[in-house]
Amino acid sequence: MTDLVLTEKKNHILIVRINRLDRKNALTHDMYTALGDAIEQARDDSDVRCILYTGSDECFTAGNDLGDFAAGLPGEFEDTPVGRFLLLLASTNKPIIASVNGPAVGIGTTMLLHCDLVFAGNNTRFQMPFANLGLCPEGGSSLLLPSWLGRVRAAELLMLGGAFTAEDALRMGLINRVCEPSQTETTALEACTRLAAQPPAAIRTTRELLNRAGGDELKAAMLAEGKLFAERLKSPENAEAIKAFTEKRKPDFSSFS
Repeated sequence: MTDLVLTEKKNHILIVRINRLDRKNALTHDMYTALGDAIEQARDDSDVRCILYTGSDECFTAGNDLGDFAAGLPGEFEDTPVGRFLLLLASTNKPIIASVNGPAVGIGTTMLLHCDLVFAGNNTRFQMPFANLGLCPEGGSSLLLPSWLGRVRAAELLMLGGAFTAEDALRMGLINRVCEPSQTETTALEACTRLAAQPPAAIRTTRELLNRAGGDELKAAMLAEGKLFAERLKSPENAEAIKAFTEKRKPDFSSFS
């Protein structure tokens, strides 16, 4: 497992820490492999009763590493590191908790849609800027957000792609609590400890029942999004967005139809 993703098992909790602060925890293909491996490790270890995803007091993740994803996705979405991670995240029967501070961009927001409990620092800025980058939604967000928030609010978040605060996320029902950044992980670990003390089979059954409504429809949505996302990574619009980012200017989409 890459040292950019650290794991620690403690009191029936598997703590998975994104550890690439010099790049704002931007995720590479190898890091997605490690994140997926952690879910499989927890799934296959009867001593693990819940999974905690976290970063640092300053950053959860700024999303995908643009350089690593510039060449597109390596194969069919379901078999890629990011596709495997997302499908495991949605289907595992172990409860998943997230501690989020600072940037939570793209996958840093959509992965939280598959967590059971989410705690965010008041310094958190959520954002799903897929359209801004010439891309499309991922992680089942095109299905889950309209059903949870209503279509117009989902369209605002996914089409305009603006950032929103932890307080906004709390009002929308996307997180459980807003914390001081130095206390976010502690608060999340307290929730993990309470979960780990619950009857484990009952908790697994409850998560499975909570996720039953999505089921095959959610997997189909994630696969459809993944296929289109891979195509959009090769689009001229994405190329312009990435070029503008590297040149530190606003992208110009005026010539596209």
